[in-house]
Amino acid sequence: MKKLLLASAVSMTLIGSVHASEHSGTYDFDNEDTHQFITFKISHLGYSWLYGRFNDFDGQFFYDAENPENSSVNVTIDTSSVDSNHAERDKHLRSEDFLHVSEYPQASFKSKRVVLGDEGEADIVGDLTLRGVTREVTLDLEMLDHGKDPWGGYRMGFEAETELRLEDFGIPMSLGKASETVEIIISVEGIRQ
Repeated sequence: MKKLLLASAVSMTLIGSVHASEHSGTYDFDNEDTHQFITFKISHLGYSWLYGRFNDFDGQFFYDAENPENSSVNVTIDTSSVDSNHAERDKHLRSEDFLHVSEYPQASFKSKRVVLGDEGEADIVGDLTLRGVTREVTLDLEMLDHGKDPWGGYRMGFEAETELRLEDFGIPMSLGKASETVEIIISVEGIRQ
């Protein structure tokens, strides 16, 4: 299954580009114009899918075109911004049963290494801290594209996926075997600084 969260893999996917040095640099996530999404999907009792997202997160990645495996990413998520399009359910997701946001208001991802794959793909291995628990996770990344934007900047975009086991992060609520894991999909557009 595909792997997750956050964001550093974007940097390493540009393997073998012709003018690689042209797109090296540090990129901030484009959260001003909200060209970024962290969404999730989890089974509800095995009968249907529950979809949601985190509305407030920020991050930055560094892309080293000469040595893509030296690229990196850092992401911070406001866990209280969880949004499943249902106010009462969101209140429950913020409670001690799930994210426990009063105690753990932030989640974070910090990359440790990049493993290059086929052209435009990479695995980003890093530490995800969620609900006070830090575990190593792998993001399956696909580079979408990069280039100049209409406002004189330079952008790079990617999508990454991962799957997490709720119990690995101390989430005590159980809705049965079908709901033990959650898929996370991240889509980010970065602006070179």
